[in-house]
Amino acid sequence: VQLQASGGGLVQAGGSLRLSCAASGRAFSNNAMAWFRQAPGKEREFVAAINWRGGSTYYAESVEGRFTISRDNGKNLVTLQMNSLKPEDTADYYCAASRYSIASYSKNEYTYWGQGTLVTVSS
Repeated sequence: VQLQASGGGLVQAGGSLRLSCAASGRAFSNNAMAWFRQAPGKEREFVAAINWRGGSTYYAESVEGRFTISRDNGKNLVTLQMNSLKPEDTADYYCAASRYSIASYSKNEYTYWGQGTLVTVSS
């Protein structure tokens, strides 16, 4: 079972990036999916999550209105569209699959984790 995150990079403040998370080894269509991020010296924090059907989404207050999470269960793919990026968005971004169908803000409910993809936003 593997979650492969991609799409990170260097962008100027105000710019956009689109992160992707591809799952392989098993289907996650019945699992909630999420993105977390971890900046240097800080704890991993919740960014966004989506329920198994994709009908409900949840966002951290710091990214609400700027980031959009979506999923394509047919392709086993989850994406995070990030607009109006700020220097404080700089972090390693991780995708994760929950053991449940309904999303949670708690990283403890996420069983599978991808490797991080680095997002750097310059001022």
